[in-house]
Parts: sequence; structure tokens; C-alpha cells
Amino acid sequence: MNDPLFGGRIAAIARARPLSLSILAGLLLAAALPPFHVLPGILALAVPFWILRSEPRSARALAATGLFAFAFALASLWWVAIAFWTDPTRWGALAAPAVLGLCLAYAATILLCWSALRLLRRLPLALFGFLFALAWTASELLRASPWLRFPWNPIASVWAFSDLTLSAVAVFGVATTGLVTVAGAVLAGSVLLYPQPWRTVGVAALLLLVAVPAAGGFRLVFLEDVPDTEVRVRLVQAGLGEHHGWQAERMEAWLRRHLELTVAPPAEGPPRLVVWPESAIPYDLEPFDASAELRAAIGRALPAHAVLAAGADRFVQHERGYELTNSLYFLDPSGQVLDRYDKVDLVPFGEFLPFRRLLRRLGLRAFTASSVDFQPGPGRRTLLLDSLPPLSPLICYEAAYAGRATDDSGRARLLLNVTNDGWFGTSPGPYQHFAMARMRAVETGLPLLRAANTGISAIVDGAGRVRASLALGTVGVLDGVVPAALPPPPIARFPGLAVLAALAAGALCLFADVRAKPRLGTAAMASSMAIVRGESER
Repeated sequence: MNDPLFGGRIAAIARARPLSLSILAGLLLAAALPPFHVLPGILALAVPFWILRSEPRSARALAATGLFAFAFALASLWWVAIAFWTDPTRWGALAAPAVLGLCLAYAATILLCWSALRLLRRLPLALFGFLFALAWTASELLRASPWLRFPWNPIASVWAFSDLTLSAVAVFGVATTGLVTVAGAVLAGSVLLYPQPWRTVGVAALLLLVAVPAAGGFRLVFLEDVPDTEVRVRLVQAGLGEHHGWQAERMEAWLRRHLELTVAPPAEGPPRLVVWPESAIPYDLEPFDASAELRAAIGRALPAHAVLAAGADRFVQHERGYELTNSLYFLDPSGQVLDRYDKVDLVPFGEFLPFRRLLRRLGLRAFTASSVDFQPGPGRRTLLLDSLPPLSPLICYEAAYAGRATDDSGRARLLLNVTNDGWFGTSPGPYQHFAMARMRAVETGLPLLRAANTGISAIVDGAGRVRASLALGTVGVLDGVVPAALPPPPIARFPGLAVLAALAAGALCLFADVRAKPRLGTAAMASSMAIVRGESER
């Protein structure tokens, strides 16, 4: 295994067939994401790392790494196409071009950040590995920016298979957890594929990868034991098909199913909070005078003194035109609206069409669900309702944004996430979404209540531990108590921890290079590259 020919022959394969190897590596990395969690798949990051570092032709290097990024995006996001087949006559033809366009844009953000590394490829191995990881993290931050608005599948989500490993997010934050993961993966993969006497680089890789479960374990070991609240909750998972067509029969069935599940006798005491998922009410609740009868009928299904949180689209006509928002209403048993939260982070091409005037001329208006764009709400809010913990609503996609689960006022004691992942069937999409929602609980220390139309509905505590859940594709209710909020986690109390951890990772990589240099010299590298050239010429 330590024969330098081994590393040389692997390098020769990478140079002879870099495109094929890059595609395979991208698929392997996607397997590390939820719901599969094939964690060794992160070692596939060593393939684009070595191609960027050793391929002499820049065009070929960027083509191969771009294919890696595209294969990773396609293997992890293909399920988006399922949404277009809920109405195949209207949307089916757009499924393939929409997914391919999304994956190309996703890959472009990664390639953009990696391309600058070509100028630095002669840096020492471990330091280059750290910069490679830094560039990957930069691509994640770019996708989450207000310009692109697609924060999906941060690499830190590969750790969501365990409460302990996911808890590292409470110490490092999502971005730095991902940075440490990528840096450790590329160095570990390099040592495995190119077994030179790089002991210090191997030790650095091991320390980086062990840092994640170690930080998670530190978080859980020193976690204070906080008793649960006395607030009982019922989460409703109706499991109905999409009502996008707005046929009267389907709308009535949709509402009736939610009411039937709401009035089902609880195993223990009556709930103080009942939660229906996103768009659960397929009727207009405003203007209030016109919807009074509907709201009263809904209110009668609630136990005394209970509050219903239910998603509904809000469509209001006024002098300036129409206003459409994706909203979460809070109603009491009399049908009175106690409060309303309007979704802030909208889904590009799903709830609004970016550059609408230009793209409509190109025939892309059909990407949106309506000829009228949804409008964003004014911002995150902490809602104060009698007998309930102060709560921060997150509608669907908003749970994907790291560091944006609350309004930063420090008042929130509960995260309330409503969503409708029914558009995507039983694909990996809902599992990926749930993993990101759990991260919001971990990074804030706040419990999470999640009501999803087809699943996954769950009660999650402030450490990201799932107390109870309803599986994807099932119908029912989830009764339980609201966990108490935990003290703010380290990353919330000391935001600079993320920067310090990133600097520590960089310092470790630099130290590994300094220590490895006397042992490596240049002979081993020259021998390996000579073998590469020889194999390529054959």
C-alpha cells in the first residue's frame, strides 16, 4: 500500500480519464448527504482536489472539476423534477430543463470559487487543501446570498445521521463545520490515494475529521438538563395530494381532513397549540368579514384555550394591484386571527420569477405557480401569544438558511416550521429539508416543532434530538409536549468561535506542511510525477 507506484498509477488514471473519474466522485459525494449518509463518500472530494492541483492544462482541470460539481448537484437535486409532474400537462415538459439549469447554476458557484485555486496549486499540500475547503465554503455562502437564494445541502448536513455529530454545529456553526469537513476529507483522501510518507498530513486529516464528533460530544456532555415545558402540542400531517388545481372538491377534502385529524381525541391532555402545515387552508382568510364563517368553523375544531397555527396563501386586492403572500395564521377557538406571519425567504422560480420582465419574454413565466409573484414579508418576527412560548415562525424554505432562524432579538424560545414537501414525494428532498431544519434547532438551542403535509413532522429539542416524529408518507397526528429552550449554544454566545475554529484548521494544515517537508523532500514527489507522465504517455 505504501508503494509509490500505487499513488502514481492512481494519478495516471486521474490524468487519463479525469472526466469519468470526476463524475463518479461527484456521485459518491452525493451519497454522503441525507438520507443515505454514506460518510466515506466525502473522501471523493480528493478527486477534484488532485485534478486542480496536478493537471497541467487549466482548461482540462476546470472541465473535470466542473463535471464533478455538476454530477454532485444532479445526484443530490434530481428530485426537484418530481414537482413538475404534479401537473404533467402544464409543467411536465419543463422538468428536465429546469433541473439541468438548476444543477448547472449550482455547479457554476463551486467552479467559480475553485477556479482561482489554479493560481495557487504549487502551494504545499495541506495548505492547498485548506484553501480548497475555504473555496467550497465560499460557494455555499454565495448560494445562500440574496442574489442566488439557494442555501440547499450544506456539506455539514452529512453529519445529520447522529445527534452527537450534528451537535458540532452548536460549537462551530454550519459554515465552519463544513470547512473542517472538506479540509479533513481532501487530506485524508489524498493520503489514502497517494500513500507517500505524509504522516503529518495524515495526522492533520485525522484531527480535522475527529474535530466534528469531538465538538459534538463536548456540546452534549456539558449540556444542561432543562425540564420540558407544560405546553402540549398537536402536529397534523394530513398527507393529501397537491391542491394546486384548486378544484372545489379537492379543496373541501383538504380542509375536511385537517379538521378530522384536529378533533381526534388526544392520548393525554388537550393540546394548547395545534399546527397545520404550509398552505393547509386552501381558502382566503382575508378580508376578515368575508371569511368569518370559515374561520369560525375552523375554530370550533380546536380545544378550549388552544391556538391554531395554519398555513394559507393570502391574496389581497388593493388600489395598487394584487398582493400575494405565503402566510402562517394564528387563530383562537372563536375564529379570531391573533397574528399573521408572512414568509420572507421566497423560492426563486417557485414563488417568484427573478428578472420577471426579461424572463417572461423568454417564455419562462410557467416556472412560477401564479402569474402574480409572491411578495416577501417584512422580516423575521418573534410572536408573543398568550400561554405559548415566544416563537419564531419558519415557513418551508426558510428553515434552510443558516443563522437566520430568529429575528436576533433573543426573545424566541421556540422555532415553528410549517412546510409542504408533498411536491417531492418520498424522494431524498424531504429528508434533506428535515436535516437542515434540525440544524436551526442546534445552532440556536431552541426546540423545533415541524408540521409537514406528507412528512417529516417532528418534535425536536434544542440539541437537534428528535423526540417524536411522523414518517414520510404517513397520515396522522403527533401529540407531545414542547421541549424547553436550552441556554444559548457556544456559537450563539461567541460567534467568533467559527472564525477561530477556521483559523485553527488553517494553522494545523500549515503546521502539517512544515513538519512534512523535511521527510518528503522533493524526491518522492518527483518520482510520483514521473510515473504519472510515463503512464499518461502510454
